Amino acid sequence: MTDQELDQLSINTIRTLSIDAVQQAKSGHPGTPMALAPLVYTIWNRVMQFDPEDPIWPNRDRFVLSNGHASMLLWSVLHLTGTKAVNAEYERLGQPSVTLEDIKRFRQLDSKAPGHPEYHWVSGVETTSGPLGQGVATSVGMAIAQKWLASRYNRPGFNLFDYRIYAVCGDGCMMEGVSSEAASLAGHLGLGNVCWIYDNNHITIEGNTRITFTEDIAARFQGYGWNVLRVGDANDIERIETALQVFKRTSDRPTFIILDSHIGYGSPHKQDTAEAHGEPLGDDEVRLTKRSYGWPEDAKFLVPDGVREHFAAGIGARGAKARHQWADLFASYAVKNPELAKEIDLVQRRELPAGWDQNLPVFPADPKGIAGREASGKVLNVLAQNIPWFLGGSADLGPSNKTTLKFEGAGDFQIDNPSGKNLHFGIREHAMGAVVNGLSLSKLRPFGATFFIFSDYARPAMRLSALMELPTIFVFTHDAMGDGEDGPTHQPVEHLASLRAIPGLAVFRPGDANEVVEAYRYIVQLRHQPTVMTLSRQPLPTLDRGKYEPATGVAQGAYVLADAPGGSPELILIASGSEVSLAVDAYEQLVKEGIKARVVSMPCWDIFERQTAEYRSSVLPPSVKARVAIEQASTFGWERYVGDKGRVIGMHTFGASAPLKELQKKFGFVPDQVVAVAKEVLASVNS
Repeated sequence: MTDQELDQLSINTIRTLSIDAVQQAKSGHPGTPMALAPLVYTIWNRVMQFDPEDPIWPNRDRFVLSNGHASMLLWSVLHLTGTKAVNAEYERLGQPSVTLEDIKRFRQLDSKAPGHPEYHWVSGVETTSGPLGQGVATSVGMAIAQKWLASRYNRPGFNLFDYRIYAVCGDGCMMEGVSSEAASLAGHLGLGNVCWIYDNNHITIEGNTRITFTEDIAARFQGYGWNVLRVGDANDIERIETALQVFKRTSDRPTFIILDSHIGYGSPHKQDTAEAHGEPLGDDEVRLTKRSYGWPEDAKFLVPDGVREHFAAGIGARGAKARHQWADLFASYAVKNPELAKEIDLVQRRELPAGWDQNLPVFPADPKGIAGREASGKVLNVLAQNIPWFLGGSADLGPSNKTTLKFEGAGDFQIDNPSGKNLHFGIREHAMGAVVNGLSLSKLRPFGATFFIFSDYARPAMRLSALMELPTIFVFTHDAMGDGEDGPTHQPVEHLASLRAIPGLAVFRPGDANEVVEAYRYIVQLRHQPTVMTLSRQPLPTLDRGKYEPATGVAQGAYVLADAPGGSPELILIASGSEVSLAVDAYEQLVKEGIKARVVSMPCWDIFERQTAEYRSSVLPPSVKARVAIEQASTFGWERYVGDKGRVIGMHTFGASAPLKELQKKFGFVPDQVVAVAKEVLASVNS
């Protein structure tokens, strides 16, 4: 069999595996895998540097399937290339990542061939995708990471990091705003290491794209500063490879390849409808389609002789050679640059350098205090010096978020300075979230920042960060009503409850400067969990830790900050953030009046819920029913901590435009109001 015949046989194997998997699952999208099989085959078996034996080799090329509904493309090539599995500790397991049995159980429980690509579930998946636009936006973060890694670690004769990123996308990705944000940023930064291949098939769920999407996509990307190419036939693998080689020779700007395709190539009748609505073709259509491929009509999940061997001779041999050459290069590099080699090893295992927490600030007691954002800025500047691969920035709000890294050598990441640690995302919160995910998927320790109110714009990417179990950090300032005069458009009310609802996302709202320090101390040690820091704009009193309990209690999510004499409270005040010092003021007044009160600082619900039942009961004794929670946010969710006898002093409406002190008085966030409510609750429980 000729190489050309083996190429076509391999392409049709990808197609028929996809058709059979969707048909057996009675669910999925067969059309796009049929149309894009030649493209994905060409990327994997002819172009990409990837070793199936070691899918986390640091200098591998990355493949991102942004139109994730076509996941059978990925499951097919991961199976046919024999890509091996890796566990959460980055150990190579030797077993296949995706078996033929997984493909036969496509979209079924526990199959390694789920409905969309899932990063933490299937080895060889570089990012979870499915929400359209997220994959391509995340690929920009991967491209920034490669530039940064190369700038820090490459040396003359030692190009340790020179990989590329290939992202496949469709009309839906192009319509979603996040792709526009990310493409604009990638063009500005001249990221010549990323290529988006756009499946121009003119079909979405409601029909032909002419009803909604008629812009000149080529002109759009030329306007972004991309190199725009066109391949007029999605089945012409020679032209596809030529375009990809042009990308590899283009170093000064990203590449956008428009690939003209017809969904369900070879399926004579139902392909457009089936793809748009995610339907199987049906038995008759499957036979007709296989007949058009010259395939045995009744064969299911057939992998013909020679196909696996063809992939082994292509990507297998090429990837193994590249990886072994890299390993030899790294061994020589480690002799000449032992400290940098050690850093690279730590990065790949998501571990921290020795002394990563040295010189973290300790803030003295101060009734005037310091704003949460100011304390955060001081901590970030220490961490970024102690951890070389700790970097990040804001969506155009660095001076206000206090996230600017100001130490000597920090620099700004720009096209002419890829070693900079200050990232400037522009006013692109959604792309910022996706870029932060891409950086984290590349094993750096990134943070992204904006005002808390604008977390709404970043939320879809943050949700994916939690789904992927990435140790991303999102820093949100102006966390409540501290920017009072800006009014309700800038005062987050529902946001804490909203983000606390995301599984696995640890949302911190520290109550003073030392709680900020301890929150970061906890966060930086995480390897598989994303976090949010919500910080005040206004100064918060720095509590006297000689009088009150140490801020190290933050690591438990909640802790007893001030207690009743003898440790037997009859009333518990629970607070987070700026309301912690308010609770302390009310506590002092209650204690003077002989009421046995306790103050619990609760900076992170998620971490508190992970503690033992014994610890949780020691902080919030079940026998104490008189409880008051205080938080400048929606009361939603606090009932789990105050119970049916307690009360929540929170927000039941949006805020208002006024100076902070007036707002605090209007909405009840003053000591006298807290004391009054506490007494009412205590009286009600006692009666």
